[in-house]
Order: sequence, then C-alpha cells, then structure tokens
Amino acid sequence: MSALVQVRNLRVSFRLDRQNTFDAVKGISFDIPENQTVALVGESGSGKSVTSLAMLGLLPPENSIVDPAGEIVYEGRNLATLPRPELRRLRGAAISMIFQEPMTSLNPVFSVGWQLEEVLRLHMGLSGRAARKRAIELMHEVGIPEPERRIDAYPSQLSGGQQQRVMIAMAVACEPKLLIADEPTTALDVTIQKQILDLIAELQRRRRMSVLFITHDLAVVGEIADYVVVMRNGEIREQGPAKAIFEAPKDTYTQALLRCRPQLDRRPARLPVIDDYMDGAGPKHMEERVRGVRAGDPIVLEVKHLGKSFYSREGLFGKREFKAVKDVSFRLPKGKTLGLVGESGSGKTTVGLTLMRLHEATSGEAYFEGRDLLSMPASEFMHYKRRIQIIFQNPYASLNPRFTVGQILVEPMQIHSIGAHSQERTDMAFELLARVGLPEVSFYKYPHEFSGGQRQRIAIARCLTMKPDILICDESVSALDVSVQAQVLNLLQDLQDEFGMSYIFISHDLAVVKYIADQVMVMNEGEIVEIANSDDIYRDPKMPYTQRLLASIPKGWHGAS
Repeated sequence: MSALVQVRNLRVSFRLDRQNTFDAVKGISFDIPENQTVALVGESGSGKSVTSLAMLGLLPPENSIVDPAGEIVYEGRNLATLPRPELRRLRGAAISMIFQEPMTSLNPVFSVGWQLEEVLRLHMGLSGRAARKRAIELMHEVGIPEPERRIDAYPSQLSGGQQQRVMIAMAVACEPKLLIADEPTTALDVTIQKQILDLIAELQRRRRMSVLFITHDLAVVGEIADYVVVMRNGEIREQGPAKAIFEAPKDTYTQALLRCRPQLDRRPARLPVIDDYMDGAGPKHMEERVRGVRAGDPIVLEVKHLGKSFYSREGLFGKREFKAVKDVSFRLPKGKTLGLVGESGSGKTTVGLTLMRLHEATSGEAYFEGRDLLSMPASEFMHYKRRIQIIFQNPYASLNPRFTVGQILVEPMQIHSIGAHSQERTDMAFELLARVGLPEVSFYKYPHEFSGGQRQRIAIARCLTMKPDILICDESVSALDVSVQAQVLNLLQDLQDEFGMSYIFISHDLAVVKYIADQVMVMNEGEIVEIANSDDIYRDPKMPYTQRLLASIPKGWHGAS
C-alpha cells in the first residue's frame, strides 16, 4: 500500500534560553498510507501535537527548530523545507486540521457561515451565493440540524459538539487528501464523542482521504484506527496495525497505556499506573473492590425536589425561563460515591454548583445534619462551606496564577480560622502536599510550573485543607492522561477510605464512573432518568436513554469479538 505521507527522522526542539534547548521530537519515522487512518497515541508531552504542527509548518518560528536532516514527504515534496507560500497553499486544501478546542479555533465575532465561506473563498474561489450554498451543504454533511438557519449563528450559540462539527466541515471543505485530527473528542460527552468518531470514519471512507488521529485515549483509537503509532517522550515506542497493537502489544509502555484505563468488566482495588509496568514489577492490588449502597447506610446529605431556573430577557419587559434542574431528589450515604452522568446540558454541573450555593436554588431543600443548606442565611452557610468542597474541571482556571501553591493552600485556612498560627498552617500545607504526592518544593512554586495532573492534585489538596465531609468532583479527571487519571482516582479512593468522605462525582466518562461510583444517577434535560447501584445500572439499564449512553462507550479494538 502506497504512503501518502512519509515522515523520516523528524527532530524538533525548542529554545529555552540562549544556551539551552528542549528536544520535543527525537528522530521519529512513520508512514500515513493512502485511504487509511493512522492514530498517533501517547500522554501529554509525548510529542504528538508537535509532530502534527511540524507537518503543517505551524510551529512558532521564533523558538522552534526543525532539523533539516529530517523529512516530511508529501507527493514527492519535503514539507519541512517547502517555501512558506507553497505550504500556505497546501494547508486547508490538500492537508487540513481539526484542533482540540473549537471555541479557541472559531472566531467568536463572525458567524460560522462566514468562517466556512472564507475557506471556500480562499482555496476554492467560490463567492456569494455559491459559497453560501456550499457552506450549507457542508453543514448538512457533518450532521448539523437545520443548517439553513444555523449558518448565521455565532460559535457561542452552538453546543460543543456542533462547534466541533463546524470545525470538521471547515477541514473537509476543500476535499483534502490528509485530515489531521488533534484530540477532537477529548472534552465531549460519550454520545457526542461517538457521533464525531462515526462522522470522521464515514467522511474518511466516502472521500477516500487519509486521517492522522491524535489522542491519549487508546479506547477511542480502537474505534477508528487502521494503524497505530505509540509515542513517549518524543520517541516512537511501538507502531503497527491496530489489531496487532491491541491484541498483542510488544512494548511495555503500550501494555501500560492499555491497562491503566478503568475497565467495564472489572474493578481493581487500585488502578495500575504507568510506573507499575515500566519498573518491571507489574500491577499490584489485583483484588476486586466491592461497590454499592445498602438500605442501612447512614445518609450525610438528602436532597429533595431541587430546582434551578435561569432567566433571560425577552422583549422590553418580558423574561424567558430556562429550567436547568427539575425536581431532583437523591440521598448521599456517608463514605460513598454518587456518580452523576448525562450529556452536556443535562444539569449535572448545575446540581453541584447549586448545592454549593454558587447558584441560588429556585426550589427544593438539601439537608445536611438536619439543616437545610439552601434556605439558611449566608452567614450561617459560611460554617458549612468548609465541610462541602468542590473540585472544578479546569484546575488552572480555578487556581490563582499570582499565588504560590503555599498561598493557595494557606489562604482557606486563614479564612476559616484553621490552625493557631501561620507556622501551624504552613506545616499543615506541607502535610497535604505529601498526601497528594507532591514534593515539598511545590509549596514555593506557581500553578503554571505544574502539569495538568499536578494542578489537579493541588486543587484536591486545597479542598482537603477544610477536611470536608462532602467533596463534589466536577469533571475533575476528564482531560487528564490515562496514567495521571489513574493516579488521581487512586488518590480520591485512598482519601475516602481514610476519612470516610462522600463524593458527588460528575463526569461524562462512563468507564471512570463505573470504577469510582457506588451509585449512579443519570440525568437528561434537568431531570433524573434513572438511579441505581453502579453494577446494576451498567449490567441492566432500565431506561432507553441510559441504554443509549452505555452503548456509546468506546469498547477498544473494533475488530475484537
């Protein structure tokens, strides 16, 4: 089978200062065959995205160095040395790219139709009605409902899945021979993720184009890839047909990536992490963990008929009501985890924020130790705030970039008068850092000096300064690599075992929820669809919506029986 693109001995480094450089990609070689999907897999920092940006000439010229000895050969031309004007003509036309975050790739001040038409004007020479007609056809092709109406919408007026579909429409507008998809489904719901994967696979077959699919999730790879390239620390650890990689991985790192992700058919007491395999010792703690809620379990939080509405102006004097949460009731047992699942817009996060009174409830009650958290005065709720904490989805956005980690941990202790004096608070902060697996020197560093997984550990440590009874985890592991995700889930489980904390675990990753949750509550359009023990709901879902959610979970290698 002939190769559309041949990458040979690609080396990319970045200037750190006048003397030092960092080698991001270290002499890798692989092929992208015609009419095939190649998956580039690895953790953050492995060099996946740098490789794709080098192929398109999108690396920042001021601090990136592409070794001229390396080659990226496309139709006999070396893209690494191609003059900028020629490369610009190729980009978007012959080779196009879907980026991970559509809201940062779509211009918020232009309609999606205008942005689609711009691609057609620049590369296809279309204009006016012809460009608009073709843009509507493309939106219809990628499955956006009512394209004639939505073509004039702005990115903020579309859902995350629809924004990603617009990005795909822009990428395939000029019928490219190679489509590069960089983590296109990472932050999407499981059902939307499946739709996007199916869409890319269908477009690949119909248009007979090649696809380079970049991801850290091997379960997703198994749904779409013909060939897999596994990277770590800028090097290729293993490559081969997807069937061989999934059924008989040769490299230890590939085996670790496959086994770190929570499995639907078993629940080990602790998830294995990459180091368990890389040090040759193999995974530990192979015994299974029993999950579930029993009738006699003590209840720490009881929520009754919770409702939350948002209002927007309509006309001069009117207002429109949107019911985000509708009559939600549940009980949270002490030392147990309630998994809260559903698609975007189902009301999951609104439930968590309303319980924290970051949104004021429209109706309902939430009883904690016999007191209604939602109706008590704000001055009284201050005392309970320290006992109910929340970990947000994006730790970098929730950590003050001007504070050191020490200041981030000590500040809530000062506010809630925890500790007799500053030295005692500092000592407690050091203990918390050790508990979440961070070295003491972290106390003096700033959030930007840490990886995503380390920042999430800092966010957890900050919550632990309060020694809470209830911890609300809002998509707290959704964007993490599988190994870092396993470390954070193990940490949460250790803390629950030691302190008897109760979790409300909000996530769109149903495999993770199956591992961590005792009970699962499924939400759709603000309402509870189904609630049951996790083993029961995964084994025998009663409601069609739950069945559809579970059917969308990536199963790994699509050729497996």
